[in-house]
Amino acid sequence: MLPECRKASVQLWQNGAMTRFRSRRRTRRPRRGRRPPLWRRLLRAVLLALALLLALLFLLILLLRWVDPPYSMYMLSPASGPTPPSLRHSWQRIDDLPRHVPLAVIAAEDQRFPQHRGFDWLSIRQAVDAHRQGARLRGASTISQQTAKNLFLWHGRSFARKLLEAGFTAAIETLWPKARILEVYLNVAEWGPGIFGIDSAARYHFGIPARQLSREQAALLAAALPNPRLHTPARPSSHLLQRARWIERQMNQLGPGWLEPLQLGPSPATPSALRGT
Repeated sequence: MLPECRKASVQLWQNGAMTRFRSRRRTRRPRRGRRPPLWRRLLRAVLLALALLLALLFLLILLLRWVDPPYSMYMLSPASGPTPPSLRHSWQRIDDLPRHVPLAVIAAEDQRFPQHRGFDWLSIRQAVDAHRQGARLRGASTISQQTAKNLFLWHGRSFARKLLEAGFTAAIETLWPKARILEVYLNVAEWGPGIFGIDSAARYHFGIPARQLSREQAALLAAALPNPRLHTPARPSSHLLQRARWIERQMNQLGPGWLEPLQLGPSPATPSALRGT
């Protein structure tokens, strides 16, 4: 009889212990995960903000493929100088221009524009080689790079601006057709103190709309582009005239067919003007 009582008490004790053990496991609170360190949380916030900024810039650049920007960053900067309001809002569609106008700008600024993807590596290599041989380092910026700089950035020679310029150049070359890049360039380029856009330049210097520019006038405007604040196309110096004649010879060598990769619309120019280019 005694062994049976001991056996029963042992069994009851074990059951009670197991019950207490299980109840403790059930009531134990789960451990909270450790918070990540402060530097990791800050890094995550910075990366998230950067991703949102890039997404907004992507949407802005994509929108500007169809929406004409009323101003550029350079127009709004103090370096642009006072601009008459009447000369700021005169957007000119590239399809409404005679073909010798975009051809003159390409001949003067970036002859490989229809072929490259934003960066003219051949011109960059030639400029670097000439500098190594003792020549002054000349610029090799393409029309795409100048469009990105004028539209989105400030003017300067800092490494940060060059890096941002490269990013914006790659973006517009990816999201915009070539004709759109050239159209924006023609409408935001500076042609004198506070004079922006090809139509404003034509009206200011020659008193006519850009649609009526002659071949010679287009070459003079293109010749002034490297330094438009020092040159006056309506009263050209001997240096500007010499450069304009060189541009006209380049236009003859390139020919109107050089613009075919841009897939422009039908030219509004007269047949005689087309034969002249």
